[in-house]
Amino acid sequence: MTKLFGTDGMRAAAGEYPLDYGSVYALGDALVRLLQEQGFTPQVLIGRDTRESGAWLEKALFQGIRDAGGEPISAGVIPTSAVSYLTRAYSISAGVVISASHNPFQDNGIKVFSSQGMKISEQWENILEDAIRNAEGDVVPADLAIDQATSLRDVYADFLKGRFVPGRSPHRLKVVVDCSNGAASAFAAGILRDLGFETQAMGCAPDGRNINLGCGSLYPDVLAQTVRESGADMGIAYDGDADRALWVDETGRILNGDHTLFVLSGHMQGLDKLSRDTVVATIMSNMGLGVALKDRGLELYRSRVGDKYVLEDMLKLGSNLGGEQSGHTILLDDCPTGDGILTSIKMLEAMVVSGAALSELVSGFQEYPQVLQNVRVSKKEEFSLYPEITDAMEHVAGELGDSGRLNVRYSGTEPVARIMVEGPDQGRIEKHAQYIADAIVRHLGG
Repeated sequence: MTKLFGTDGMRAAAGEYPLDYGSVYALGDALVRLLQEQGFTPQVLIGRDTRESGAWLEKALFQGIRDAGGEPISAGVIPTSAVSYLTRAYSISAGVVISASHNPFQDNGIKVFSSQGMKISEQWENILEDAIRNAEGDVVPADLAIDQATSLRDVYADFLKGRFVPGRSPHRLKVVVDCSNGAASAFAAGILRDLGFETQAMGCAPDGRNINLGCGSLYPDVLAQTVRESGADMGIAYDGDADRALWVDETGRILNGDHTLFVLSGHMQGLDKLSRDTVVATIMSNMGLGVALKDRGLELYRSRVGDKYVLEDMLKLGSNLGGEQSGHTILLDDCPTGDGILTSIKMLEAMVVSGAALSELVSGFQEYPQVLQNVRVSKKEEFSLYPEITDAMEHVAGELGDSGRLNVRYSGTEPVARIMVEGPDQGRIEKHAQYIADAIVRHLGG
């Protein structure tokens, strides 16, 4: 049976199962019943991004929660991490975010957080999935007027501004932020300006359909050009729900989540705030990150792909810094989920405290050549069922030896196989990735 929840919640085309009105209503109903069974007051905080489908999906969820005897609270359009933070800060029993992150506007998704601001357990996911599958009949949409608790947005903004080291001056640093026409649009630029940074904003005019459209973390080239032309010290690119961020340094070079972990580990180590001298990344992080951290006397621990797995390992190891190459960064002392705006503040803090340019802060991290190739598939079957695919993977692994790495896996949110190859020669690893991709296409291609 196909799971509805992936590594980052449920995701599908809006209006199609399991993101049709009746299914989302059933999820709201089931969440209230689950909370009651677990002894919680069934109070649920709801936030969403800027997609046009978000409003009616929120109504479906709101109606399901209300009809089951729960109390839904709408925070309106707000970053994913805000729901995580506010749920925990106000001891709300659960939080729900309606967002498909970096996907196009036609898609949407649902993420559910516990009272601790963390993604719910797989056991809870299974219970909610069963309720959706067993939902009976159509649901007649109610005529709902949803009042938004707009004061919660101010609470979240004040929390973020309080994370910047007090007494430090931004030294007139100039920042360009690309909000991807998403949930950061009403937050990021204003927060950075209030902290004293000269801030230029782009991708801040959401219309329900332009989220992630040629902007944000998926398309950082325009941001890089703007940084170069404006003479900015840093560019920041968010995704649709602002739970991750990527960077452009003052030269126009695009940087990823591995660079974030390198910069922040050094910053936190210097302030004696890095727990266990350990950073948690994933199997997709570059080999060079481990080498660079080792030079600092730090250990890199690799988790499974998915920020929820990063968090699990951080809690297990007692680490307070972890993240993914894609830009999710967890600063556990402040928030138990990725927060792009919070991470921006901490990256800028590192620049202010050190007095160094971003290009200088990342100079000690030398990336190994890496290829990431996506192959769309029609089904997600075990690769071991297809000898040609496993033979191709074994051949490439043998060719790489100890001088490289290979990882082939399915995406947790899309019908895609992801191939990652690292090694000393760019041309060879590109050929290795294509060799495996061709084998996958022949047997599983969609």
